[in-house]
Amino acid sequence: MYAHAAAWRALRPWERYTARVHAYALVSPQAVFALESAAALHGLPLFGEARDVHVFDTGRSASTRYGDVVVHTSRDAPAIEVRDGILATTALHTAVALGRVLPPAFGLAICDAVARRGNDDLAGFAELIHRQADRRGRRRLRWLHERVDPQSESTGESVSRAVIEWLGFADPELQHEFRYEGKRDRTDFFWPDERVVGESDGYGKYDSPSLEEAKARLTDEKQREDRLRRYVAGFARWDWSDTMRAYPLGNKLRLAGLSPRHPINSSALQSLRWNPRSL
Repeated sequence: MYAHAAAWRALRPWERYTARVHAYALVSPQAVFALESAAALHGLPLFGEARDVHVFDTGRSASTRYGDVVVHTSRDAPAIEVRDGILATTALHTAVALGRVLPPAFGLAICDAVARRGNDDLAGFAELIHRQADRRGRRRLRWLHERVDPQSESTGESVSRAVIEWLGFADPELQHEFRYEGKRDRTDFFWPDERVVGESDGYGKYDSPSLEEAKARLTDEKQREDRLRRYVAGFARWDWSDTMRAYPLGNKLRLAGLSPRHPINSSALQSLRWNPRSL
């Protein structure tokens, strides 16, 4: 399969990966996609450009590789569904499979994304783990199961939750609602004891096809933040870069008035530094 070079270079890493998955589906229409490839088809979070296209074949006795295509087999036959005419493991099975192998914060983002959809029974998450013969990553999966929350409304919020925990801060309330000055404002994070608000910025929410609409969105957000600052003790805002480097996020929380309650989990924070499954 071929793509125009200029169009290919214009794609973001996760878009290039999704294009690779669709290309393989065109040349192998009976393939059953798994792991990151299934995540791409389900519209679940991707982190960079995954190294390999992953497919599942229950008829094989051992997993194998053909270039950048990995063919998996397992005693645990996954549940399969059709996504836009392409076979893939279900979102729940995909989340469990990736939860075993991805850095934990990324696994949490995928599990939260599945939980937000409400069409997969995440109450069956623990049951599925227990039922599977594969014992890899059980401890990590238990960590995910204890923390998955559909109220995490974005990938940035999910990864931020993991980082906040590993930095030693108390767990925040998610999507806390304030009603002041005739307005209703929801916040990503709120620590009620200290009355501190935290916001994980995803700049996509400010994107707009028109300059006027983009300006209006930025103005609304500025007014919202000013309004909240009038009624809380502290306000912290951070972006993806702060989250992935962890300590800048921690510094912003301290400046807003929070103090860690637990020791820093340095080994967990190290897992943010590199995802071996991406290019």
